[in-house]
Order: sequence, then structure tokens, then C-alpha cells
Amino acid sequence: MRSLPEADPGVPDIRSPLRYLWWTARRQWPSLLAGIGFATLWWLVQALMPAVLGKGIDAVTAKDSQALLFWAAVLLALGLLQAFTGLMRHRMAVHTWLSAAYRTVQVTASQAARLGATLPKRLSTGEVVSVGNSDISHIGGSMDILLRGTGSIVAIVTVTVILVSTSLPLGLLVLFGVPIMAVAISPLLRPLHRRQRRHRELVGDLSTRASDIVAGLRVLRGIGGEHVFAGRYRDESQLVRQAGVGVARVESLLEGAQIVLPGLLIAIVTGVGASFAVVGEIPTGQLVSFYLYAVFLIGPLRTLTEAADRLTKGHVAAGRVIRILSIEPEVTGGAGSSQGGVLRDSYSGVTLQPCSLTAIAASSPDDAAAIADRLGRYADGDVTFGEASLADLPIDEIRARILVADNGARLFTGRLRDELDVRGGATDEQLREALHAACADDIVEALPDGLDTVVAEAGREFSGGQQQRLRLVRALLADPEVLILVEPTSAVDAHSEARIAGRLAKARAGRTTLICTTSPLVLDRTDHVIYVEDGRVLAEGAHRQLLDSSPAYAATVTRGED
Repeated sequence: MRSLPEADPGVPDIRSPLRYLWWTARRQWPSLLAGIGFATLWWLVQALMPAVLGKGIDAVTAKDSQALLFWAAVLLALGLLQAFTGLMRHRMAVHTWLSAAYRTVQVTASQAARLGATLPKRLSTGEVVSVGNSDISHIGGSMDILLRGTGSIVAIVTVTVILVSTSLPLGLLVLFGVPIMAVAISPLLRPLHRRQRRHRELVGDLSTRASDIVAGLRVLRGIGGEHVFAGRYRDESQLVRQAGVGVARVESLLEGAQIVLPGLLIAIVTGVGASFAVVGEIPTGQLVSFYLYAVFLIGPLRTLTEAADRLTKGHVAAGRVIRILSIEPEVTGGAGSSQGGVLRDSYSGVTLQPCSLTAIAASSPDDAAAIADRLGRYADGDVTFGEASLADLPIDEIRARILVADNGARLFTGRLRDELDVRGGATDEQLREALHAACADDIVEALPDGLDTVVAEAGREFSGGQQQRLRLVRALLADPEVLILVEPTSAVDAHSEARIAGRLAKARAGRTTLICTTSPLVLDRTDHVIYVEDGRVLAEGAHRQLLDSSPAYAATVTRGED
């Protein structure tokens, strides 16, 4: 099978589910057209077989051996052609399914990277996860069914033409019977669409609930709340089950309609054809052909019903994808440039001098986090970087030069060395220096394979303090021009915190570093401390100087203790 296409550049500007499905089909039109061609030929071969069988039966009735051998050879050739076209149709169907499904993964992953911090604010984790769990399957299925669906329409038209040319009443019976069956099924599609959309929403909510429970399981066990949340999950899962049963009810009606309606058409066509054969209007071979055609029509008609079901599911899934693609980043960049220099937030008055180790001590942790977000361009603000406004710089350049590392960052699954050195350019010596600066040597030494140890999902084998130190290692190895650390030592013990504070200045020599913290151990090792209250700079200077001159600062960093 051919390899899947490379990722499409950028994110498509699409605002409707139908347009997204059309865009997906257009991006793979060569394989889609090839698949439709094979599927159409596959159906046509099957549509011709009843006629050939009828001719063979007529040859037997007429005792014409030569004609019998000829039609037997034709039937063998059709069988071989059916086998080949069926094989190629299936191969192209799988290729089309995978292309559509993983193209959806590509564009949603690109959009997630483009949105950055905006995505978790606008959508829940379960909503995004469900795209990769179920929506890509439905979108791929909607592309897959186009192959057989198009071929089935051609097969129905071909059979109708053959029947009309052979017997006008039977041909007209099929010609009008098929649309009537389609109309009879159509009232089921709207409630199916509505119930599928509701079921999809509940599945997303349940996925969010599950991820929350898994992420907070340690806390839940600490307070004895796991049984409460397990009960909530059980209740929500029952809602999902009920919604799934509601979808199944409509789908069962569709499945029943696929049997009953074509069965009625078979019975009518066979009955009328038999009456014609009795009075001698058609030969025995044609009667057999009519019966076989009626039986054959079950396949195309079932395919059309399946197409309606799959396209409905694909439409619902595409609507979920569009919801993600339609989100715009909260902050955008420009096309300007900056030589770097002083980084200043005009609203708060926080100013970072180049190549200095600065700390922000805020009376409210939210104020410090807000300042860090503005300085890192994760939130709008009047921030200048040197002589340029930060809003005028490209986002990619800002992310490369200014790194905001907070405790919301996660460790990912994979080899620890790769998870720490995300850019892949650090030497062993640089890794050792970063581990030493973050006081994380003991963590690596305790691992069975050291830096080659595979980290579990979210680094769950590490304690909160160990994860915090490993995140600090990752931030130091990135070596940005400006590093903003938000409470980097809040979960470590005092001994480790003192060692980290003493080593951080050396590790960041020649670079600009800002630490948001109220820890006296860290504040005492910085070059400059800025005290923020109500979002504004209230005092600044050395740590010991502020302890004597600013009672508010002293109360904040000493927690009101004398």
C-alpha cells in the first residue's frame, strides 16, 4: 500500500462540517477517484452476472453446448475480474480511510500547537481526546463509504436499464421502488443525527471526567474522595450508556429497513416475473435473472443506507473538528524584530534588566502569574522587548527567545534524556550541569537506566518535588534568552531549595532570568527583587533591604512571622 501523505501545511480555514469533509476528499482525490473506479467496476461485474447466468440457463434449455461453454467462460472471466476489483477496492478503501483519519489528526495537532495556551482555556481535555478516539474513525468511514456508495448507485442504474430493456414493467417497478425505499428511510436520519451528536458530547464530558480523576488520584486518595468521584463517573457513564442505547435504537431501525424494504422489492419483482414466465412472456432464464437481480439489489440498497449512516456520523465528527479549527489564538504576533534588551511590562511596572537574576514577590500568586503570562506573550499586554513592542514580534520568535516555565508543565512519555533535552542539542556535559543546577542528580542516579530510563505518562513515578526539579532541568537545557520561572521550588524541601537558589545564578550567567516566588531562600540569592501588590510594583531592591524598608514585603515573604 502506498505511504500516507505528509502533513498539510498550516490549518485550513473551514467553518462548516460539509466543507471540511469536502476539503478532506479533495486533498486525496487521486486515491479517492481510483477507489471509486474500482468500486464501480466491482459492482458492475456483479450486476452483469445474473444476465450471464440467465443466458447460460437458456443455453441449457435449448441444449446449445457451444453457447453454454461461451457463457460459462464469460462467467469465469467476470468472477476473476470481480476478485481483482474487489481486492483493489478494499485496498483503496483502507488507504482512503487512513488518509482522512490521520489528516484530521494532523490538522488538529497543528491547530493545538498553534493555539498553545488558548486551547485548554476554550476546550476540555476530553473534548480534544475524543477527536483522536472516535471522530477520526467516523471521518475516515465517511470517505470510505464514498467508494462503495458511488459504485452502488451506478450498479442500481445499470440493473434498472437492463430490466427496462428486457421487461418494461419490471424495469419501471425497480425504477420507482428504489427511490420510494430511500424516501422511507430518510425520516430516520434526522433523529439519528441528533442522538449521535448528543452521545458524542457526553462521551467528551466523560473523557474529561476520567482524565481529571486519573490526574488527581493521589490527591483524591489523600482526602478519601475517590469513592465520591467514582460515583460521579458511574452516574455520567450511565448517561453515556443511555445515549448510546438511544443511538442504537435508531440504527436498529435502519438495519431492519435494510432487510425489510429490499425484501419487499425482491418479493414483488419475483412475483411479477413469475407471472410473466407462466404466461410465456419471458423465458425461464430471464426469470432466474430477474430473481437474481432482485437479490443483488439488496447489496447496493444496504450500501446506500450504510452511506447515509456513515455520512451522518462523519458530519457530526467533522462538526467537532471544526469547533477546534475555528478557535483563534488569544494572542497573535507581528512581523517585527528586536535586538533584545530590557523586558518591561508597562501595566505592572516590572522591568527586567539584561543578564540579571530578578525575582518577583507578589502578595497574590495570581498577580505574579499574570505578569509572567504578559512577559511571555501568553496574554495581551503593553510589553516592550528592547525598543520593540512584544506584540509586534512573531510568536515563533517570542517562544524561542522567552520561555515561561510554570508548574502546569508536564513530563511526557519517553526516554528521560529526550524529555529533558527537547531540542536534542545538549551534550552530556550540559546535561550534567543542568541536573546539578536543579539539584536533580540523585533522581537520575536512582533510576535503573539513568537518563535512558523510559518515563511513564505525566512522569507519575516521580514525586511532586522530583517532577518540579526535572522541569527545571528541561527549562535550563532550553537555554532561552529570557527564562521566567513561576514558583520553581515550591514543592522541594528547604535543603534542596537552598542549593538550587545558590546554583541557579551560575547556571544562568549571561542570560536574563526572572523567578516568581516568595521563598526567602531564593529571594536572598537574586540580584534584584520586585515586590508587587494588586498587580503593581510597590517596592524593589535587594531582599535584605526590602525586609527592612517594606513591611508589606516582609509580611509576604515571612508569612507574617517575626
